[in-house]
Amino acid sequence: MKWAIHQFAKYRHDGMIVDEFVNLNNMIKRNPDVRDISPVHVKAHCTFGAAQITCRFELSGTLILPCARTWDDVEYPFEIQSDEIFSWSENASADGYDNFHIVEGDVVHVDPVLEELVLLEIPLQVFKEGSDQFRHEGGKDWSYTTDEELTDKQKNDEPKLDPRLANLAKYFDRTDE
Repeated sequence: MKWAIHQFAKYRHDGMIVDEFVNLNNMIKRNPDVRDISPVHVKAHCTFGAAQITCRFELSGTLILPCARTWDDVEYPFEIQSDEIFSWSENASADGYDNFHIVEGDVVHVDPVLEELVLLEIPLQVFKEGSDQFRHEGGKDWSYTTDEELTDKQKNDEPKLDPRLANLAKYFDRTDE
């Protein structure tokens, strides 16, 4: 989504209403965990100042992310609200502000800002429904064990003596003569 600054003059009194769908497929390149993203529904109300535009964004869509247990696709719906400021003033400074964006040239590029908003909403892990019942049999030279199974196994197994230290154990069994 791109907006030319000179087009804003006609919206100066009432503001600009945005209600459209945007493809943010570039996110797949920016974050390898994002397998797919639906078209993002963008609603916004933008108001104008002398050399800036303030937009209240409402984004909604669905991400496809990998399940942390099974690696299957998981649909992750999101709804984001954010106020963003775009300024083309020569004296503008974004220091200390996350939602302040300096516009270079005569065009406001909105897509990178929308991508950042969605990227910040991606959780560290998602789980597919029923993945807590997931059981993998293992493979060559490895097996899958839950924490509970490992704890039970460690309690039930007697500590095995290293054969290299067997003679040392016999040393302590002797009584001094």
